[in-house]
Amino acid sequence: MASQNFQEKPKLLRKLNLLDSTFLVIGAVVGSGIFMTTGYIAEYLPSPGMILIIFLAGAFITLSGALSFAELGAMFPSAGGQYIYLREAYGSWAGFFYGWAFFWFIECGGIAALAVAFAEFVGYFIPSLSTQSFLFRLDILGLSYSLSAGQLVAVVSILILSMVNYFGITTGIVVQNLFTFLRIACVAGIVLFGLTLGKKSGIHGFGQLFTAGTSFSLNSLKLFGLALISVFWTYDGWYSVNCTAEEIKNPERNIPLGLLLGTLSVAIIYFLVNLVYILALPVDKMKGIVRIGELASTQLFGPKVSFFITVAIMVSIFGCLSATVLYGPRVYYAMAEDGAFFRSMAYIHPRYRVPSNALLGQGVWSALLCLSGTFQDLYEYVVFALVIFFALTGLAVITLRLKQPQLKRPYKAWGYPLLPLFFVLINLTIFVNTIIAQPLKSMIGLVMLGVGIPAFLFWKRRAKKPG
Repeated sequence: MASQNFQEKPKLLRKLNLLDSTFLVIGAVVGSGIFMTTGYIAEYLPSPGMILIIFLAGAFITLSGALSFAELGAMFPSAGGQYIYLREAYGSWAGFFYGWAFFWFIECGGIAALAVAFAEFVGYFIPSLSTQSFLFRLDILGLSYSLSAGQLVAVVSILILSMVNYFGITTGIVVQNLFTFLRIACVAGIVLFGLTLGKKSGIHGFGQLFTAGTSFSLNSLKLFGLALISVFWTYDGWYSVNCTAEEIKNPERNIPLGLLLGTLSVAIIYFLVNLVYILALPVDKMKGIVRIGELASTQLFGPKVSFFITVAIMVSIFGCLSATVLYGPRVYYAMAEDGAFFRSMAYIHPRYRVPSNALLGQGVWSALLCLSGTFQDLYEYVVFALVIFFALTGLAVITLRLKQPQLKRPYKAWGYPLLPLFFVLINLTIFVNTIIAQPLKSMIGLVMLGVGIPAFLFWKRRAKKPG
C-alpha cells in the first residue's frame, strides 16, 4: 500500500512551451531597473557611449551565464535550478547554502522590494495608499516601528499573485505572459516614438558618443566596475527558466532556446531604451536621477506623457513581481524533496500540480519582510553572495564534464571552456570588489549565511532518520 501511495504522489506537469520559457526570462528581468538604473550609471560613466557599452558588457556577461546554465538545465531538467547543479557538482552542502540564502534573503527579499516598489507607484495615483501614508507609529524601548498603507498594498499584491499561481502553472504563466507582452508593447512604444518623434536635447550624432568622460585610467576602470555591478543587478532574474525546468515541454530544446532568446531580447530592449535616453537628455541631466524613464519621456513628449510612462513602469514592476513569485517556490520544493528544507514544502497539490506549500511559505515570509521594513537591509547584506553562487554554477559546467562525463548532454555550452570560465572570473571579480568596497556589509552577510550551518546539520541528520 505504501508503495502504491508513493507511486501515486502528484508530480509537476510539463505545461510550458518555448514562448512561455522565453517570456519567463524576459518577465523575470525587465522590471523597474531599466527605468531607473541609467541615472546611477551616469554618475560613474559621464559619457553616452560608455553607457551603451556598459549595457552591452552586461548583456555579454549575462549571455555567457545563460549559455552555461543552458547546458546544466538540459542535463538536469528538474525543478530547482542552481540548487540542483551545485548539489550535483560539489555535494549537498553547496546546494543547501544557495537555497538557504535564496529563500530567507535573496528571493523573498527581492519579492518584498518589488512589491513595495509597486506600492510606491500605486501611491503616485492614490496618495492615501502610498508608502508615505502612515497608519500608525510605535516607539517601544527606543525601537521605532511604523506601518504605511503602501506596505499593506505590497502585501496584498504578493498574496494575490501567490493565489494566482496556486491554481496551477497554466494560470500563473498566462498572467505572467500577459504582463510580459504589455511590457514589451510599452517599451516598443517608447523606443519607436522616442527615436522618431519628440524634442531631443541629448546627442545628435554618433560623433558625440565619446565627447566627454572617456579618458582611461585606473580610476576610470574602477568606475566602470562599479557601474557594471549596477548593470549586473538590472539583468538579474534571467535564470528563472532553470528553476521551472520540470514544467517545461521538451526541456532539452526549450531551456537552451528560452535562455538564449530571452537574454538576447532583454539585451536588445536595454540597448534601445538607453539609446532613447541619451538622445533625449545630456548625460549631465541624467546623473543621479532615479526615475530616468519619466524624465526622458517628459523631455521628449512633455509632462502629460510622463503619466503613461509611470503606468508603464508600474505594469513592468508588477509583471516582474509575477514572474518572481512563480519561479522561486520550485527551488524550495527541490530542497524539501531532498530532505534539506521544511518537509511540507515538498507537497504538490493533487489538483493544481504546483508546490503549493512552498508557494504559500514564500508568500508569508515575503509579506512579513514587507511589514517589517527590513527587506532592503537583508537583501543588501547577502545579495553579494549571488555572484559567488553564479561563479560556482559556471564552474559546475566544467566540474561536471570532468566528474560525470558519461551524463547525456543534449546541449553543450558554446565556447566551452572559455565562456563558462569568463562567467566565473567576472563573478569572482565582482565578489572581491564588493567585499573590498563594503567590508562591513559583506561580513554581516557572511554571518547571516553562516547561520545556515546548524540548519544544514539539523536537516542532514533528520534526513538520515528512517521514516
